[in-house]
Amino acid sequence: MPRPPGTAEPVRRRRLPRSLAGQLFTVQIVIVAAVVAGCAVLAYLGAGERAKESARRQVTAAARAVADSPAVRQAIVGPDPSAVLQPYAEQVRADSAVDFITVMDAHGIRLAHRDPAQIGKPYLGHIEQALAGRTFTETYTGTLGPSLRVITPVLDGRGQVIGLVSSGITLQSISEQLRGPLSALVGVALTALALGGLGTYLANARLRRHTHGMGAAELSHLYEYHQATLHAVREGLVLLDPGGRVVLCNDAARELLDLGPDVEGGAFAELGLPQALTRAVLADGPVVDEVHLTAERVVVLNTSAIGAGPAFGPARGLGTVLTLRDHTELQALNGELDSVRGFTEALGAQAHEAANRLHAVVSLVELGRYREAVEFATAELALAQRLTDRVVGAVGEPVLAALLLGKAAQAAESGVEFVLSEDSRIDDGVLPPDLPARDLVTMLGNLIDNALDAAILGASAQAAAPEVTVTARTDEDQLLLRVADTGPGIDPDAVDEVFRRGWSTKEGSGHGLGLALVAQAARRNGGTVEVGRERGAVLTVRLPLTADAARPTARPAGRVGAP
Repeated sequence: MPRPPGTAEPVRRRRLPRSLAGQLFTVQIVIVAAVVAGCAVLAYLGAGERAKESARRQVTAAARAVADSPAVRQAIVGPDPSAVLQPYAEQVRADSAVDFITVMDAHGIRLAHRDPAQIGKPYLGHIEQALAGRTFTETYTGTLGPSLRVITPVLDGRGQVIGLVSSGITLQSISEQLRGPLSALVGVALTALALGGLGTYLANARLRRHTHGMGAAELSHLYEYHQATLHAVREGLVLLDPGGRVVLCNDAARELLDLGPDVEGGAFAELGLPQALTRAVLADGPVVDEVHLTAERVVVLNTSAIGAGPAFGPARGLGTVLTLRDHTELQALNGELDSVRGFTEALGAQAHEAANRLHAVVSLVELGRYREAVEFATAELALAQRLTDRVVGAVGEPVLAALLLGKAAQAAESGVEFVLSEDSRIDDGVLPPDLPARDLVTMLGNLIDNALDAAILGASAQAAAPEVTVTARTDEDQLLLRVADTGPGIDPDAVDEVFRRGWSTKEGSGHGLGLALVAQAARRNGGTVEVGRERGAVLTVRLPLTADAARPTARPAGRVGAP
């Protein structure tokens, strides 16, 4: 019905869902109560059956003892059987603890009874089987109420039935016998129920703490949110248990580490990842923003212990969580930025040098030395133009041509002779479109940078003119990038280590990433990197130019000798 005007709408409280612990507690209490009640009923029924069986044996023994007595046989055929049988039957009844013993003649007339008034009256019950000579048991309602009774025949010396004896215990007496065990059974049942309820309460209290009082639906939704969030984030996330086995790996981590769909449950050390990355993850203590190279990517690694204690020490807590960020493009951009910075510095130096040369030319003109001024200006211009014409004529790929011109300027500024070999030739359009220009800059730029440093180092040690020779050409179905220097070369024992992140001949930190990036870019494009030696170190990159061949098939090959 409509609400009267001016009255406020009653506040409806949202019914909170019962927690999972509360639901389990209710279910477990019901189960414990049902089990205890069922056991109590079965125990009661078993006790009742045992009581009836005991009563049956008891009344049978009493009846057989009276029927087999010679005095009873004589009294039944005597002149006054009741005078003899009545006191005898009552004495046996009292001694055997049965409720009644009735003696009858062969016609079922009572000769002895617990109630003397019933003597001479017909017996209430069945006697046919006893008259046939068999002892049997029945439950019947007589003068004392429902009773469990046994009727047995009394036989004379010739085996003829001359009388009957009935002995019984009332069902009320049997129930009274069960009252004590039943009380004990109820006490045991209540105690079991109380202990079961207490244990259930304690277990569910602990479960409530672990589930934070949430219900099954809430836990299910939380799990779905958890899964959706973990697989939606772009940052790689891997959870390890205290034994170093993968518990969870989201989609971003699978992509960054190139892992399969069935990685959960496997040992992290057996995933086939680079050794440096595996050691960092499984090492004691956290890792913060540490750069590592995988087969095709540059990732930044962070690890942290879950729970108390160090990640893999004596107290390892719940395990370890590691996060991975993709810095492949950022590292490539840093390389390009370094190249641009080098170009800028080289252009600044050239501008400064050009100003000096211009001052020299102007001074020669002012002194009237016109011929010397023309020769000085044209000689410098011809040298620069020849190098530019050589690079542009040999390398049709604009990115590589620009890189070579910039590195040539950088080499000139550093006092290193930069030589583009005569057999260099890359026509425009030869390189496949799926070969990233950024990877070409990464490979050739880092090779030249390392060669420049090595040539300068060799010149200072050998007092010789430093030189770097670059070869860039296409041979049939592959691209060859070759950089040679006049430096000290690479120790043959270190050939297998030159492409490892962190390997460097320079002192200090922050070095040792260039050649690792070269190897990674070559492997990403299905190529190889070879290490050789002539006057100094020779590094050669070979990349397939066909789409089918440009697949990562092997790691870079390192070998000593001319490639």
